[in-house]
Amino acid sequence: MFPKPNEKVNIEPLKYKPPLPYTYDLEIFSFSDLKERTPEGRMYVPYRYEFYMLICVTQGKCNQWIDFEPISCQPGTVIAVSPSQVHNFGHDEDWEGWIILFRSEFLIPATSTFNEHKLAFDMERLPKILTLNDTELSRGVDSIVRMAQDASIIGTEDDIHMLLRYQLYAFMAWLNVLHKQKYIQESKSQISQRFRSFQKLVEKHFTEWGHVSDYAIHLNCTEKTLTRATMKATGMSAKAFISARIVLEAKRLLVHTDYSISEISEKLNFKETTHFSKFFKKETGCKPSDFRAEFKH
Repeated sequence: MFPKPNEKVNIEPLKYKPPLPYTYDLEIFSFSDLKERTPEGRMYVPYRYEFYMLICVTQGKCNQWIDFEPISCQPGTVIAVSPSQVHNFGHDEDWEGWIILFRSEFLIPATSTFNEHKLAFDMERLPKILTLNDTELSRGVDSIVRMAQDASIIGTEDDIHMLLRYQLYAFMAWLNVLHKQKYIQESKSQISQRFRSFQKLVEKHFTEWGHVSDYAIHLNCTEKTLTRATMKATGMSAKAFISARIVLEAKRLLVHTDYSISEISEKLNFKETTHFSKFFKKETGCKPSDFRAEFKH
C-alpha cells in the first residue's frame, strides 16, 4: 500500500538473492514463509524487482498493488510481475498462496538452439492477471508443490537446475494454454511483432529517446508505420505511448521516493524542471507536487 502521511519511503530495487546454500535461479516459497523470513517493517514496502515473480493465491482475499493499481485477489488468482514493475504486497495478511521467483536468465532465449523444439517462452505472452477455477487451481498447486519439492533434492546441481527449468516452462505453458483463445484473438487483432519490439525499446530507452523517430530508425520503419501498429495494439499513438511510459515512471518516483521534483526531472532527462512540470500537468491534469501530495496523504 502507499506510504502513510509524512512517511519517507524510497522505492528499492530488489535483486534475486535466495538464502544460501540455495543456488538455483528459481525459488519457491509460501506467503507465510516469506513473512517469517522477512524482517519486521520490510514486508509491506514497495519494491522494483530485478526478476520475475508469480503469485498464486490459494486461500483468503487480499489486495496487491502493481504500478499504482490495486489488484483484488481471491483463491485462484495468479499474478505475473515483471522486472521494473513496482509491486507492494499491501497490508492484508489473512491470505495464503505460493510465490515463484526466477531470474530472466532462467528463460530459454528465442535464439537458443532449443528453438526448433519451441521451448522458448516469451513472458509477455502470459497475461498479467489470471483466474483459475477450483480444478485448475488444484492442478496448478500440485505443479508448484512438485517444483518446490524437487528444488530440495540433493543431487547434481546442473541436473536439478535443468529439471526446475523445464518444470517452470511446463507450468507457464499450461497457464498460457488456459487462456490461449483470448491470446490468439488479441494477437491477430491487436498485437503485432513491430509493436512488441517498439514496446521493449520504450521500456529500455524511454528516458533517453523522446521522439518517435528515434524508435522508427532503430526498427527500420517509418514513423507512420510505427504509429499505425501502436494505434492498433493500444488505441493510442506511438508518441502518446512513449509519454505514458514517462508519466508512469514519474508517478513511481513521486510516490515511492523522496527525490525532489528537480531531481526527478533530471532522472527523466528533461532539460528544465519547468518543462517536466508542464509535461506532467498536460498528461495527468495536475502538477507533480499535487500528485505526490494526493497519494502520500
